[in-house]
Parts: sequence; C-alpha cells; structure tokens
Amino acid sequence: MINPSIGIKLVFILGIMNIIGLILILFSCRCALGINSQKLSNSRFYMAVYKYHCIYWIFFIISVIAHATFAFMVFGNPWVK
Repeated sequence: MINPSIGIKLVFILGIMNIIGLILILFSCRCALGINSQKLSNSRFYMAVYKYHCIYWIFFIISVIAHATFAFMVFGNPWVK
C-alpha cells in the first residue's frame, strides 16, 4: 500500500489540480462563458487558450481518476465498513 502521509498529500495536490483543470476548461469553453463566440474568435489571447481546450479535458479526467484512486487507497471506501 501507500504511506498515509504521502497519500494524503497526493490527494490534496490532485484535488488542487482538479480545480485548476476545471477552471482551464471553463475559461476555454465557448459555451460556458456566455459571451458571443464571434467576439471570442477575434481575441488572440482567447484563441491561444482555446487551442489547448481538448488537452485541458484530458488533464482534468486523468487528474480526477488519480484523485479518486488515491483517495480510496488512503481513506478507504466510505460505504463499506
């Protein structure tokens, strides 16, 4: 198994990575911001961020899976006694 002190730190760091990934996804999504997509298409900064939108999703999904896995390894399953 994993050392509990290291596991807790990993769960915390992966939780922070989840938040960062979610923020990146929300700010690179054309639908979530509720702004006219034509205005966004004219912004060079937004297009530079939007170029990596799919990579942000992959980063987020891997981060969530790793976070859940380490949480179960360190804290156990809360539904099983």
